[in-house]
Amino acid sequence: MNTSATSATASAPPCVLTVAGSDSGGGAGIQADLKTMLALGVHGMSVITAVTAQNSLGVQGAWELPVEAVRAQYRSVVDDIGVRAVKTGMLASAALVETVAELLADTDAPAVVDPVGVSKHGDSLLAASALDSVRGALLPRATVVTPNLDEVAQLTGVRVEAEADLRTAADALLAFGPRWVLVKGGHLAGDAVDLLTDGTSEHWLRAPRHDNRHTHGTGCTLASAVAARLALGDPVPEAVTAAKRYVTGAIAAGFALGAGIGPVDHGWELRRGTE
Repeated sequence: MNTSATSATASAPPCVLTVAGSDSGGGAGIQADLKTMLALGVHGMSVITAVTAQNSLGVQGAWELPVEAVRAQYRSVVDDIGVRAVKTGMLASAALVETVAELLADTDAPAVVDPVGVSKHGDSLLAASALDSVRGALLPRATVVTPNLDEVAQLTGVRVEAEADLRTAADALLAFGPRWVLVKGGHLAGDAVDLLTDGTSEHWLRAPRHDNRHTHGTGCTLASAVAARLALGDPVPEAVTAAKRYVTGAIAAGFALGAGIGPVDHGWELRRGTE
């Protein structure tokens, strides 16, 4: 008997699936998700929904995959390997949003929905016609939804100008049916403050703001970290707290790449351990 193979199989880490677009520059999207999952000790798997031509300066092109290709990838992975948590990112169109929502409804695992609307550079990654599908089909399937303030405005019309507005934004999002909402207040002045709530309990998460412009991939990284921690067995508040700590360190360690905005450092903890 090959005992080493048996041992390796027995100790396989929890599996987490990302359903998102590819970032050719490696800082966000599928690439950021898989790096985050590796850093946090889970096995990352992927369903690619779109391919982008993207670098530190912006998105030069985007091509969504057919619904049949997205569904086939998802079923191939989930039906054979199984999954402990799912994270969604760029879904591009109403057809893809509705397909992914249908797949999530048939999956017994927590779902972290990052309702990606625009890139770090302001490039649109979601058709305006898909917003109703996000509200009506995808958000009700979410264990946690993780919008930034621009995405909050897109989905609800609520403009967050101050920390006190975060609660109003969260309530507007909870009306669409997710179990938990994490409203990310990183675009506000002062400390980076986020509000996590299920409508009953509130958790205010604060972190110092780092003077580093290289923050590409922040949203993807945070949502993937939440999914990883859920797969490892954390309750939602603990998963989000751990994810916030991880992404804060990744932002602090973000590095220049190309001529524009560089990525966060997904391996910051691993690198620190070797110094």
